[in-house]
Amino acid sequence: MAKGPADGKIVVVGGSGFVGSNLADSFLRDGEQVVVLDNLSRPGVEKNLGWLKQNHGERVQLARADIRDLAAIAPVFAQAKAVFHLAAQTAVTTSLVDPLDDFEVNARGTINVLEAVRQAGRNAPVVFSSTNKVYGGLDDMAMAEVDGRYLPVDELMRARGVSEDRKLDFCTPYGCSKGVADQYVLDYAKSFGLPTAVLRMSCIYGPRQFGTEDQGWVAHFLIRALKGEAITLFGDGKQVRDILHVSDAVAAYRSVLANIGKVSGRAFNLGGGPRNAVSLNMVLGEIERLVGRKIDIGYGDWRAGDQLYFVADTGRLEAELGWSPRMGWRDGIVDLCDWLAPQYALAVPAAAQKRVRA
Repeated sequence: MAKGPADGKIVVVGGSGFVGSNLADSFLRDGEQVVVLDNLSRPGVEKNLGWLKQNHGERVQLARADIRDLAAIAPVFAQAKAVFHLAAQTAVTTSLVDPLDDFEVNARGTINVLEAVRQAGRNAPVVFSSTNKVYGGLDDMAMAEVDGRYLPVDELMRARGVSEDRKLDFCTPYGCSKGVADQYVLDYAKSFGLPTAVLRMSCIYGPRQFGTEDQGWVAHFLIRALKGEAITLFGDGKQVRDILHVSDAVAAYRSVLANIGKVSGRAFNLGGGPRNAVSLNMVLGEIERLVGRKIDIGYGDWRAGDQLYFVADTGRLEAELGWSPRMGWRDGIVDLCDWLAPQYALAVPAAAQKRVRA
């Protein structure tokens, strides 16, 4: 399958967001022309856009538009040579409050992007940001509590994580809307020959993430801890996630694009894998060590669709593209801490300074 046009601009849909701005920056540093398509609705994204413009000047172009408006976004793709689609409604909690808007952004917005790219007629590759929520709550997976965290009883699953062979099981409006989008992206490769690929992401964290209680929990925990504020855990904190530093996520996205002819029409899990599998309590413990004080922790009810365990089996991505995570989770949290503290006019904790120098 053709890779698409060699000339043109790279369009990052949601390019002022956390992952999008890091991805855009990586291409801009390589001398590429990048178009950031974003409606600038999420708090903090203006700072990310300003950072891109300050560092790269006119080589970064803003197309301020909403992916729910096909007529508004279609012209943006006229000269696209590659498209990364990362714009989304990202919170399960928000999807439960307003499922219609969640659908419009995630499902209709995605098919709008796909149609705009197809109608442009340049066969530009599309790499889409999906989620591990397409696998559902994993309620059928037997769990055991081991050393204060939930792990699968099945030893092979514990060693490798959840693979792409796991059946899809959409859960919550967010899981449904992202799952629909995921499948549309893959189908456009089958039905229309558009080079597409999907990355089903676990918990990505790192610089340029302004985390909230609803989304971006690693950054949210750090922000609250740096400010000396209390943190609420929903559940008991023993739930396990494989966290992945954004630099490794960017490397994966770029590798997929570089190999789109090989991987078109396929989905891959993207996460930190078993080596970066941590409970929420483990992350809080590391943050307490960095800030040098205990955190006031409260507890709320479990949230809908919250998996006791999700760790991505990234073996397929590693085997196909030679990608693997390079940043360990402890060093990654230090890196995020080092970036976050100045954003809120706070001092970088002494423990984090020692780690950074080391």
